[in-house]
Amino acid sequence: METKPYNYDIVKFFTVMACIYLVIGTGVGVWIASELAWPVLNFDNPYLSFGRLRPVHTNTVIFAFAGSTLMATAYYVVQRTCSVALWSNKLAWFTFWGWNVVIIGMFITLPLGYTQSKEYAEMEWPLDVLITVVWLAFTFNFIMTIAIRRISHIYVANWFYLAMMIAIIYLHVVNSLSIPVELWKSYSIFAGVQDAMIQWWWGHNAVGFFLTAGFLAIMYYFVPKQANRPIYSYRLSVIHFWALVFGYVWLGAHHLQYTALPDWTGSLGAAISLAMIIPSWGGAINGMFTLSGAWDKLRTDYILRFLIVSLAFYAMSTFEGPVMSSKTVNALSHYTDWTIGHVHAGALGWVAMVSIGAIYHMVEKLWRVPLYSTKLVNTHFWMATIGTVIYITAMWVSGIMQGLMWRAYDDYGNLAYTFVESVAQMHPYYAMRAVGGLVFFLGAVVMLFNVTVTIRQAVRQNKPVIQSATS
Repeated sequence: METKPYNYDIVKFFTVMACIYLVIGTGVGVWIASELAWPVLNFDNPYLSFGRLRPVHTNTVIFAFAGSTLMATAYYVVQRTCSVALWSNKLAWFTFWGWNVVIIGMFITLPLGYTQSKEYAEMEWPLDVLITVVWLAFTFNFIMTIAIRRISHIYVANWFYLAMMIAIIYLHVVNSLSIPVELWKSYSIFAGVQDAMIQWWWGHNAVGFFLTAGFLAIMYYFVPKQANRPIYSYRLSVIHFWALVFGYVWLGAHHLQYTALPDWTGSLGAAISLAMIIPSWGGAINGMFTLSGAWDKLRTDYILRFLIVSLAFYAMSTFEGPVMSSKTVNALSHYTDWTIGHVHAGALGWVAMVSIGAIYHMVEKLWRVPLYSTKLVNTHFWMATIGTVIYITAMWVSGIMQGLMWRAYDDYGNLAYTFVESVAQMHPYYAMRAVGGLVFFLGAVVMLFNVTVTIRQAVRQNKPVIQSATS
């Protein structure tokens, strides 16, 4: 039977854009981290101020880099695990161009100050509408590709992708409901404590589904593929999936301990957060144990190093987060840099490193050439690891110091330190964070160079990928 070849071109385009956006996102991150250490770097320019550039950084790394990685890998994995080409190539290209229009719109509007001021949802309503349309097209194409699959079984990675897609649709739409009053100005339909609760229902699940479920899908496909071994326990992966899907949606309130939010909601969020350690660690162990009997591969396979070390950071982050959500610890950690350290342990250590491993794997498969330099991959691995460790260590120490200083009292019941004194004590740690971020950023530059030269070599060798859906 004659069948369509897989659409690898769309995967290639998203893969290259992911590499570019990683450099841009981490570059802006280093700049704003440096501004906190040396405020003169904003040059009294409103467009370069921390408040304008910080959402550019978060939206670039989340939507531009992570989003492009998710779309590249989802389109790659669903075709290979279903033995069928994408249901619609036109819809696939619409997601690519539509998604990049969103990113360009974000790059323009956020520095100009057009923002809804909602964490991870700063873009104004026209871009929110476009995000929804593009994401629906992405989801529909993915579902229809599964519907026409040639294999009866639906591999677990596709379940994780699908959960991520469906959850993000309703979370994004509900959190972004607003009343437009101008082209680039709107007001949320929620107010007060309801707005906060809806915001963190979205905010934590942007982490829980966009930045966790989607990247667990990547882990469940690329770790076994790179290791050339079956997943350690398929049954455990199914338990991991259902526990994550039913548990994660309850956690958002743990961001709002000691606020106007009803106390019981924070307690519920914290309790389920602690329970989520079990399935999260089950998933991390499942990925790591896939290497049982083959740990020697880590000596020479630098791509596999990225994938496995990312699981160590995933395990650490999914333990640290629930601990920080408990009221006893949260009383110290709330509003401090410890939270920033936790976020970046997950963002740099888990999301970025598993993405980098998947991208390196796909580049070799898509262009059918070995990477230009495995030494550069090894160099990148150590730069990413060392940069991440420097960053999160600085924020851990800084955050705990902040918490202790803020609640220190003298014998008369007065605060022992002014807020300004606590800020002054943060300076060396903010400088240390900027250094760690810079090391990670330079690693991303190394990756972009390595991938670019690899692609150029493949083009010169003129090796197009032609693979039918039956191969």
